[in-house]
Amino acid sequence: MLSTSLLLADSALGAGVKCEAWPAWQRFKLLYMSHDGRIVDASTEAQVTTSEGQSYALFFALVSNDRQAFDRILRWTHNNLSGSQLDKNLPAWKWGRADESTWRVLDRNSASDADLWIAYTLGEAARLWNEPRYSSLGAEIARNILRQEVATVPGLGTVLLPGPQGFVTDDSWRLNPSYLPLSVLRGLERQTKEPRWAEIIQSSEQVILGSAPNGFAVDWVEFTSNGFIADRRSRGVGSYEAIRVYLWAGMLPASDPARDKIGDVLKPVLENVAKRAAPVEIVDTQTLEMRGDGPPGFSAALLPMLANARMTAALQSHRQRAADGSLQNNQSYYSDALALFGLGWLEQRYRFNRSGLLSVRWTPACDRPH
Repeated sequence: MLSTSLLLADSALGAGVKCEAWPAWQRFKLLYMSHDGRIVDASTEAQVTTSEGQSYALFFALVSNDRQAFDRILRWTHNNLSGSQLDKNLPAWKWGRADESTWRVLDRNSASDADLWIAYTLGEAARLWNEPRYSSLGAEIARNILRQEVATVPGLGTVLLPGPQGFVTDDSWRLNPSYLPLSVLRGLERQTKEPRWAEIIQSSEQVILGSAPNGFAVDWVEFTSNGFIADRRSRGVGSYEAIRVYLWAGMLPASDPARDKIGDVLKPVLENVAKRAAPVEIVDTQTLEMRGDGPPGFSAALLPMLANARMTAALQSHRQRAADGSLQNNQSYYSDALALFGLGWLEQRYRFNRSGLLSVRWTPACDRPH
């Protein structure tokens, strides 16, 4: 486990730091990243790697100015999740051990949230490292997202689906509000100048707001001719997917026109977490029945919203819980990824502006004197 002092180190963003190690990222790499750039969820029997894990690690490597890790992660993703054609094929969401001797793609369907993070991070890496080839690859991935993972939904408009297959029936669309990080979507709109991203941002805000009528985000939601209804498979539960809705909302800058609207709708979750030593693991968003304590990463995911709401006591309590309970072994990939997002944001290692522009603590290549 990293010491609390290392995890909670704080300094001003944009202080002109040229090369500053991020201890939490170094520890995350040690626990989860193979030598060739694969993020391994060792808690699963198949030693699964997901496109989500690759996308998050790509972002963390950029935030940490870790170009070597970035290129390894990108190369492994290109070679193994997209058939060595990442510019043409959206990455398969799941790869792992099929049997004792075979490692391969386990599910070819792509996951749009991972695709968003990969495309966006490549675009920001191109700017921050002054590397145009990242930009062209990110733009191709963004175009493929629009071609394959977007639908026109009556009453909602242009909507990002969770993936190309399996989310549309004759009378409903199954959506995931945690797949819609508004800062990333705004960044893709700025990077690509493609007007459909603005339409997706508009519908995404409606999905986030409309799927949390009682102030708690839901894992999955369905949209029908009657509007939003509880997902018939997950039955309106909010848990491991939904926790990211609070994380992405909290990371929105104060200048973002959606931040206050979303914050007001989700205020009940902050009131609840202020009373608890740990965020609830599972909530029925219809009845508000709650059970279990979420892992330390749940505390980390709520830190940006707690900080914005100036809920100092709850912020310090959950910050400590996140720091003390994270990065202890290689059995908690998802919780530890949430910890890097939440604690990294609180430490001001990165920020998004109104147009999704990423700011980091090290000096970008484009800002250095020549």
